[in-house]
Amino acid sequence: MTAAAPAAAPTHETIEVGAEDLPVYCPGPKAPLWSMHPRVFLDVTRTGSARCAYCGAEYRLKPGTVVHGH
Repeated sequence: MTAAAPAAAPTHETIEVGAEDLPVYCPGPKAPLWSMHPRVFLDVTRTGSARCAYCGAEYRLKPGTVVHGH
């Protein structure tokens, strides 16, 4: 009898966004149909990153991104 391999922890996507991508929302405009869930807007301007509560995708500002007026 062989032991089952432990299940791998789910990996979540990290998506880098720039100032031109604001406001950030998930699922994004290029998300495949199978990954659709209710749209949520994420504030990445305060801390530099935010995680979607539905799918766990992390949105992160690209290094050196300057955000004006947010």
